[in-house]
Amino acid sequence: MIQVMGGKYHHGDLRGELVRVSLDLIAEQGLAGFSVAEVARRAKVSPGAPYRHFADRESLLAEVAANIACQLAERVAAAAAEHDDPVDALAAAAGAYTRYLIERRAGMNVLYADGLHGPERTELHEQTRRLTDEFLMRCLTVAPDPATALELMEQLFTQAHGYGTFQLDGVFVKHGYSVDLVVKKSTEAARIAIAGRTGLQP
Repeated sequence: MIQVMGGKYHHGDLRGELVRVSLDLIAEQGLAGFSVAEVARRAKVSPGAPYRHFADRESLLAEVAANIACQLAERVAAAAAEHDDPVDALAAAAGAYTRYLIERRAGMNVLYADGLHGPERTELHEQTRRLTDEFLMRCLTVAPDPATALELMEQLFTQAHGYGTFQLDGVFVKHGYSVDLVVKKSTEAARIAIAGRTGLQP
């Protein structure tokens, strides 16, 4: 299980604590607010302590990103599993992505951050593939051909991320939108996109 669970820090698991603190820091301040120094401060360890477990900032962030991809994949899978209809399941998956992004300020923006794409990032690549497969396999179910499925997946990720970003940036907040309403709008937009690409009714 890759996810870092909550709870008090135990000195035998500083690595896990650093990842947990990093996840919380990104949730509060976004990727721009992430720094190893701040993670160390919040974990109540010396500024050099993280580097006994991670070679550099990117190594820590890569493990954090792998956790995010894992958590997202599980959220998406759980949301889709509540629906028997494949269109409903795929639309719910998009809504789940939007909700996670709003709650944790993390999604594709972290998974594809600069410096995280080397071949040594095996776990991150595997977890990112797991997340994209949660969408792609469902897109293949409703799309007439693989090329259309890939285009649909790209569109759904883009829309779902855009809705979440508008909420985080205050655009929708100024309209008085709640998180639930934004997720609903994201889900409905996904239905329309699916219909547009496949001819299936939303």
